Amino acid sequence: MTKATSFLAFDLGAASGRAVIGRFDGERLVLEEVHRFPNGPVRVPDGLHWDILRLYSELKHGLAKAAGERGAELVSLGLDTWGVSFALLDKQGALLGNPYHYRDARTDGMLEQAFGRVPKEEIFEQTGIQFLQINTLYQLLSMVIQESPLLSVADTLLMTPDLFNYWFTGQKVSERTIASTSQCFNPNTGYWATALIEAMDIPSHIFPEIVQPGAVLGEITPAVADETGARGVSVVAPGCHDTACAVAAVPAERDCYAYLSSGTWSIVGAEVNHPVITAKSLAFNFTNEGGVCDTIRLLSNMTGLWLIQECRRAWAAEGQVLSYDDITRLAQAAPPFAALIDTDADEFLSPGDMPARIREYCLSTGQNPPEGKGSIVRTILESLALKYRWTFEKLEDLLEQRLEPLHIVGGGSQNELLNQFTADAVGRPVLTGPVEATATGNVLMQMLALGHIASLEEGRDVVRRSFEMRSYVPHKSSVWDDAYGKYLNLIETA
Repeated sequence: MTKATSFLAFDLGAASGRAVIGRFDGERLVLEEVHRFPNGPVRVPDGLHWDILRLYSELKHGLAKAAGERGAELVSLGLDTWGVSFALLDKQGALLGNPYHYRDARTDGMLEQAFGRVPKEEIFEQTGIQFLQINTLYQLLSMVIQESPLLSVADTLLMTPDLFNYWFTGQKVSERTIASTSQCFNPNTGYWATALIEAMDIPSHIFPEIVQPGAVLGEITPAVADETGARGVSVVAPGCHDTACAVAAVPAERDCYAYLSSGTWSIVGAEVNHPVITAKSLAFNFTNEGGVCDTIRLLSNMTGLWLIQECRRAWAAEGQVLSYDDITRLAQAAPPFAALIDTDADEFLSPGDMPARIREYCLSTGQNPPEGKGSIVRTILESLALKYRWTFEKLEDLLEQRLEPLHIVGGGSQNELLNQFTADAVGRPVLTGPVEATATGNVLMQMLALGHIASLEEGRDVVRRSFEMRSYVPHKSSVWDDAYGKYLNLIETA
């Protein structure tokens, strides 16, 4: 039997982070979580921030635990995070202020400010990126408008995973997939959209060299090695955006498929070879983010299980702690289609009392609000499935081809009720798994970078051999078609 080799995947989401060891024996991949830690916003007088130093401390703790368990068997680490967030460094490489959380209110109104400087169509032509006020471009523009002194002294901008990679290796570079989330990157040139950046009065010199997914950045620094006990561990940029890693792990066996990465955010898309930057993709608000192995992820980002997370948080604050299984059972027992919501409505973007906001939204749109926890959760899940249908139809329209099956990956793929709702709403067979798609894709890209597999296709074969998949057949029902008609009317009149 081939001696197993271990790879460490750091996967940081908006709600939590993990250190996961992937052990590969030449045939199958086995994942083992060795460290988990919470993540979330910290509010201070000047706004909402990430607790970036604590997160880095947790990463080093995870590395120490992995090194303690695997020793010389541990050959590399790779790190992925959410997109759009960034840090600024001075000329000495010191951190300039605590990075802002992307849900901070400083980007309110920034889309209109940006369009006053550069037309919306021109921004899209240069970046191919979906218009979301949380994007890096609008965070930076808010700093320009507020005359932040940090921009005048900044020497380097690093996206969140790039910052951690810098602290691990001393290399100040930006990996392509995470850079592409910023709306400061041009997918046609493969470099920063300098003309756009300068038109926004953002200093273009702060944007660093871009490297490709799978780049080996070097070994961890001696200081990190001494602190963690890890020796000779290489740092790979696997596809530093978490969705890029999740898509890398999609166990597809054919080209014409779609994926849904299901978590705090929901991402519906397809892998393509070239950016799709057209009037239609602009109208549909689709995005062209960098993928691994010279691909583009043509997709739409939308609110996902964030709504459920916020409901659970609100109920826990009232003393009612409910597991995901608990609330899913309540939803399953609730009557169908009590109400519908636009899950991407502005009311639902920031943290807060989500059950109250959902009730208020329903009242404001002439609907009876859902009564009880199960009805609220079912309203969210049914509305998400209908949003998936809308997005899936637009995706097929853009590509002018039928996409089948729909692969659902990520933590949200464990929600069997939502999976069946999705199959019913979209009208396509659904295949789910792996649950740990992001960590799996992270490890696959490390294996590819270091020569343990020869191609992404070989890596996807490993995924099919290693993890359980489940299938959901769509139930033909006019009920979903009727609900979709009501949903379209809701979002078109909002």
